[in-house]
Amino acid sequence: MRVGVGKLNEESGFPNCDLVCCFWLPQVGPVALIFCLVIEGDLAEQGLNIGFLGGTFDPVHLGHLIKAQDVLEALGLDRVYFVPTSANPFKADPPVAGPSERRAMLELAIDGDKRFGVLELELELESEGPSFTIDTVRELVGQFQGQGLFWIIGTDQLPGLARWREIEELVTLVEFACVRRPGWAFEEPGIPGLRLHQVEGHVCEISSTEIRERAEKGRHFSLFLPKKVYKFICSRNLFK
Repeated sequence: MRVGVGKLNEESGFPNCDLVCCFWLPQVGPVALIFCLVIEGDLAEQGLNIGFLGGTFDPVHLGHLIKAQDVLEALGLDRVYFVPTSANPFKADPPVAGPSERRAMLELAIDGDKRFGVLELELELESEGPSFTIDTVRELVGQFQGQGLFWIIGTDQLPGLARWREIEELVTLVEFACVRRPGWAFEEPGIPGLRLHQVEGHVCEISSTEIRERAEKGRHFSLFLPKKVYKFICSRNLFK
């Protein structure tokens, strides 16, 4: 029996195997072992359920973090990614903080919590116009092949969900996790093919708009967001 160790590149047909150990056996060769390793690697990449919370996060606050945790725990997700967007197509005003500042605040907010991540998409942060969920999700489907994708929304978004761009395709690509918001009831929007999960999470009446207004007027806002985010805002003199 001979043993060999080496790398497999893309031309080998097994681009997902970085290192392989081959046992050369009579009338068998290395094929059986390579095949087993590839299958094992593929299974490690499949079967995950991942949530995505999009928004301008201008700034990110405790309500965003609690919503992400509520959905992760209620649906048994493996991870939730925050996806900072360029602009909300349903809001007239663009974000006040720049893309790099909003991304930095998100990283400070999750503070190394492995349950969460910040996903930077060039089409989102570099776009000068409004951000549409369908464009984002198409890119996510390519990045997270073979995994369950859940787009997180609030009950305040349900009435307008049918008007989202190319909603007919969107509902085939992701499932929706809907968290209750104050003053908004959970009502099925009647969209064919929609996979909608109701999440009875914590009710947090915190908004980025109020935080910006408080900062502009010199009022206290430190209790609405993580301490590191508050210190970042003060150090950059944001929202004043």
